[in-house]
Amino acid sequence: MTLLRRNLLFASSLAGLATPRLARSQGGASTSAIRLVVPWPVGGSTDLIARSFQPQLQQVLGRTVTIENRPGLAGAAGAQEVSRASPDGSTWLLAFDTEATNQTTMRLPYRTLEALSPITLVATGPLALVAHQFAPYAAYADVAREARRNPNTVRFATSGVGGVAHVAATLLQQAGGYRMNHEPYPGGGPAAQATVAGRVPLLFSNVVAIREHVRSGALRPLGVTTRDETRHLPGARPFARQGAGDFEAVTWWAFLGVAGTPEPLLREMGDAMMRVLGEPGVKSRIEDLGADVIAAPADECAAFLQAEIEKWGRVIRDNNIRVDG
Repeated sequence: MTLLRRNLLFASSLAGLATPRLARSQGGASTSAIRLVVPWPVGGSTDLIARSFQPQLQQVLGRTVTIENRPGLAGAAGAQEVSRASPDGSTWLLAFDTEATNQTTMRLPYRTLEALSPITLVATGPLALVAHQFAPYAAYADVAREARRNPNTVRFATSGVGGVAHVAATLLQQAGGYRMNHEPYPGGGPAAQATVAGRVPLLFSNVVAIREHVRSGALRPLGVTTRDETRHLPGARPFARQGAGDFEAVTWWAFLGVAGTPEPLLREMGDAMMRVLGEPGVKSRIEDLGADVIAAPADECAAFLQAEIEKWGRVIRDNNIRVDG
């Protein structure tokens, strides 16, 4: 995609900036600690991404950045907490892709683009369908064939009802003309562990949550959601090349602030995140996890989030996917 490629180049161009800290803007944030809320458990993909850049963010800002894990409601519990925080530049959110789908699957007391201020699209990555090493599926075609023959009997796990993995899997099933049996778990980590243990034969997940299990041979990739093959899962064929038309989906992580935060503080954090994500060490750590650093600025981040909310909202409504009643 043009947006993603452009911002990859932009982030790389920032890598040469040597100033260790941003100049404090007039009327800017104090020297008190910053809360970075991660609305998922420790060890999940969002937590891993946050901890990849947190030390450098501290250094650039000259302030302590404390990661606070606030899991629950597919990321909505932590996001709601941030939306209610004081807009003084002390509380921020690293949102996961469910922030877009939650807007349609749940009755929430906040709207993302009204209650939160986009700062930067940190990274995106592929989703993948993987099988337990001893599952009877050597290829994606085997899954589709069995699911057509016996609808709703082939079981697959995701990180939860209504997340992008679940909704994208629903769209993939529509493209293939079959139906599987969805088994949701409270996060990518638990879903991956259940699949590795053989409690469920298939998993639809972002690559960050499964990459080490694929490397160990515990999980076998059957396809990826990118249009082209991805370096994060070598050899895995895109579903678009396995009979799924122009199917494409990405997982993502975005850095958001509290709506109403003074503009100088939003700019300061945006500049800090651009600088941090442009550092080769940070970029390498994130990409080693299985994601691509994007570092899109606030306006492009907002446009991306709006597009994701609209895109997946249509799929969710068409398939009557709900998290609550």
